[in-house]
Amino acid sequence: MQGDAAIRWQTMRDLLDAPKAKWNAERQHVATSGWGARFLAFQDRDGKWGRGVYSPKWISTTYTLLQLRDLGLDNEHPAAQRGTRIVIDELLGKENSQEFVARLKTLDLCIVGMILALTAYFRVTDARTDAIAQHLLQQHMRDDGWNCRMPRDRHVTHSSFHTTFNVLDGLRGYVEAGHAKFRAEILQAEQRALELVLQHKLFRSDKTNKIIYPKFTQFSYPFRWHYDVMRALDYMQRAHAPRDARTQEAIDLVRTQRRPDGLWAMHDLYKAKVFFNMETPSQPSRWNTLRALRVLKWWEAE
Repeated sequence: MQGDAAIRWQTMRDLLDAPKAKWNAERQHVATSGWGARFLAFQDRDGKWGRGVYSPKWISTTYTLLQLRDLGLDNEHPAAQRGTRIVIDELLGKENSQEFVARLKTLDLCIVGMILALTAYFRVTDARTDAIAQHLLQQHMRDDGWNCRMPRDRHVTHSSFHTTFNVLDGLRGYVEAGHAKFRAEILQAEQRALELVLQHKLFRSDKTNKIIYPKFTQFSYPFRWHYDVMRALDYMQRAHAPRDARTQEAIDLVRTQRRPDGLWAMHDLYKAKVFFNMETPSQPSRWNTLRALRVLKWWEAE
């Protein structure tokens, strides 16, 4: 509660079970103070951030808006809505255009998932919104996840956890925003994708039981487009997923990384251009502590 407004309001909602009126009042400070106000101040006159839509990382319009969403900026903030319209128009094309149909079929699925997440959260929706959700549902692989190399490379046979969670993030945002057209199909796809992750215990090979990639066990925030155990667990608690015994090792990993002072550290930051860093690697992290505590609250609930 001594941190940024973005941390305070989520602590009130997720850990302290404060009434909505109280945490929502605290949430309004995101736009006018601290990290949120700083990110908003970097918006260019043309409505973009970093003079780019998806690049340069991490100061582009897409990644800045994803961060503002995570901070809890108001869903209808005009600066964010303006930026979101630019993202969908420039990356996918105008509504009802042949360009939109063509780009949707070839654009990296991670980016498509991000676009859906932004349009849903910032309430910038039109006929393209349902088309994006439907496209993502159609692109899942036989193992029930997604891979960003699809549909460009038909030789891909296994899902990517990175892509799967970028797509799931967009689809869940679509459901949370109240879009009903594909709700049932999305919830079924989500369940199947989480089953895929559970078969890997969130970070192990289902064939050798070895750790798939060491960084999966390291908790970094912002995670940008990357996957790790904390991102998966935080998604599961967000989705109110059933607790599964195959998650136990991942939960134990979270517990063992708690410091003697009760906090969690920031492992690392993904390197690229930034406007500023919210936290410092190897130091106590309010973000990781907030995320870890709400994961454990979900896991330990009666």
